[in-house]
Amino acid sequence: MEYRHEKKESLFGNVDWVALLLYLLLVSVGVAAVLSASWVEDSENIFAFSHNYIKQIVWLGISLVVGTVLMLLDRSLWHKIAYFLYGTAILALVATLLFGRTVNGAKAWFEFGPIRLQTMEFAKIAIALATARLMSEYGFAISSFRSLVKVALLLLVPLAITYLQNDTGSGLVLCSFIFMLYREGLNRWLCIPIIFIAALFLLSFLFSPTVLLVALILVFTISEMFANRNWRNSVIYLAALFGGSTAIFLVLGTIPALSISYYSILLATTLLSMIGVCVYAYRARLRNIYIMVLLFVVSVMITPTSNALFNVMKPHQQNRIKTFLGITDDPSLNYNVRQSKIAIGSGGLFGKGYLQGSHIRYGLVPEKHTDFIFCTIGEEFGFVGSILVLTLIIALILRLMHMGDNQREAFGRVYCYIVASILLFHTLINVGMTIGLIPVMGIPLPFISYGGSSLLAFSIMVFIAFAFDAQTTRELPTYSKF
Repeated sequence: MEYRHEKKESLFGNVDWVALLLYLLLVSVGVAAVLSASWVEDSENIFAFSHNYIKQIVWLGISLVVGTVLMLLDRSLWHKIAYFLYGTAILALVATLLFGRTVNGAKAWFEFGPIRLQTMEFAKIAIALATARLMSEYGFAISSFRSLVKVALLLLVPLAITYLQNDTGSGLVLCSFIFMLYREGLNRWLCIPIIFIAALFLLSFLFSPTVLLVALILVFTISEMFANRNWRNSVIYLAALFGGSTAIFLVLGTIPALSISYYSILLATTLLSMIGVCVYAYRARLRNIYIMVLLFVVSVMITPTSNALFNVMKPHQQNRIKTFLGITDDPSLNYNVRQSKIAIGSGGLFGKGYLQGSHIRYGLVPEKHTDFIFCTIGEEFGFVGSILVLTLIIALILRLMHMGDNQREAFGRVYCYIVASILLFHTLINVGMTIGLIPVMGIPLPFISYGGSSLLAFSIMVFIAFAFDAQTTRELPTYSKF
């Protein structure tokens, strides 16, 4: 048997030029927006490295060089070193926690002279590769409880470290992986409880523990009902649980010496019922119920600890949550978001013109070149310009999803979908917080917000996906006999 290759086209000839053009357009918009947000009239030297836009251009040049080198590497290399990169990333996060520099309350940066790097930005690349490697291993099944636990542990370790760094916003980006898991076949009725758990922290400030517990029971039971098409048993379970808990509460209420809340009785009854639920799942061979039970127990543990977590937060983080939920109406605590909305609204349909934004020019919007850079776009280019920029980002995300669908094996497919999910999450959170729909978290707008770490990390992330796509289009080896 003779092993031979068909004639290969050049690597760069196979590049998705549409995706590359979208990337170049976005980073160009980013440089222009940073220049506008950082522009100082009557500056003695507009090319001085002290200007943010000059730094951004330098980082863009570095990103393009690194991206070109990445395109030349064989895709199999990333599969081989994925776990090594993940271990290195965890060590870097721990080192940052111990020896890093604190910026805006988060101890998440390493500083080397004039260069400042946020380790979590680069750790996301390693986490994405490690997750893709794990989910492409032989025997991995998205419906397997053991497989999902492995993925959860792989994500929870860096998430816990970022929480200790007080960089919760960056850590929450890992929640975007739920989009990829759904694409890989995770039951949609399992995704709903996971999303509900993610919202529990905020909901705990608005509703009593009893209301939250009832909501949890209903969400998990109804999700299981739709997932397994088990209508009758689910309705019987809910009726027995609430009916039994209410009956116990009424009986114990007749005893003067006892003072037990309905929440305590319902919680105890529900946790005891989990034993019967697990027995039923074992007999009916419904493994996804085990996952539901585990998630429910985790959510029950999260609810009473919300106040404790809130108390250990920094004052500015507490104020952001209070303002967003409407718990306080102190205008000084909502200054950033209020000015952000004013700036975007003042842009009207077509904007005030480049370098003509009054709120941006006079510094009324804090962090106008980083987290709130979307305000610069909204004020100077208006609704039309904002939609155009968002369209470019969405088009790149869709292109990455298309690349994932074209992959011939799970590793490349999962990685491309993770990158698309991260970009989508960053965009939704960043734009959402600038218009007051989401609490301020300090998450940059991909390719546009000022920051060398962010730009370089996002560039590396997408160029690896570009390389996967370019090398997938090469013809596979063929075999022939003598």
